Amino acid sequence: MFAIYKRELSSYFTSTIGFIFMAVFLALSGALLWLTTFFFATTSCANYFFILIVFFIILVPILTMKLLSDERRTRTDQILLTAPVSLFSIVFAKFLAAFTLFEGTFLISLLNLIPVGKYGTLNMAEVISNFIGVTCIAAALIAIGLFISSLTESQFAAAIGSIAVILAMVLMGFFSASIENTTVRVAVKWFSILDRYANFRTGLFDVSSIVYYISISAIFIFLTVRVLEKRRWA
Repeated sequence: MFAIYKRELSSYFTSTIGFIFMAVFLALSGALLWLTTFFFATTSCANYFFILIVFFIILVPILTMKLLSDERRTRTDQILLTAPVSLFSIVFAKFLAAFTLFEGTFLISLLNLIPVGKYGTLNMAEVISNFIGVTCIAAALIAIGLFISSLTESQFAAAIGSIAVILAMVLMGFFSASIENTTVRVAVKWFSILDRYANFRTGLFDVSSIVYYISISAIFIFLTVRVLEKRRWA
């Protein structure tokens, strides 16, 4: 599994995808932090983290679009499917590679908080809780993107599919309150990634929401394994 993880992580930097992701993420996060803190003369970072999540609609598909679709396009998936390693190990290694690049870039972006702390007092509970919440959401969305990537051999189709699903999950949080039917509203709120982020945004450590995001990650990793298993025996 480690060999696949290592190969997948290095592939981000042998192509331009890893550099593009890091450049876009760091430039965007720097601009957002300036707009949400210095521009409004506040040290609260809650709005910064919240708006950053919205931009995951574009950022996460950049990471996940090639994970399995490219293997299928180049027919190298046949080598993986016949390799003496479990399908779970293959899928989890690819998930972990994408998550490592995301988390590494996210940690680097937090250096932007140093000037905020220099000219004001940061609420560290708010920063830590938002960091945990964003990390959990990213893990769930990467798992979803990985699953969609397993369904097609086109990176473009995988990216568009991931954007559509993530966009829907983000918009659910904005429109769930306006739904009158209780059953539908509860169902929509369950799928909304932003609805469960509310406590993190205010500086609270929400264990149930962490379990929810981990469960979403596990479900889509499992579904991806099932897709590959079906292809193995086809």
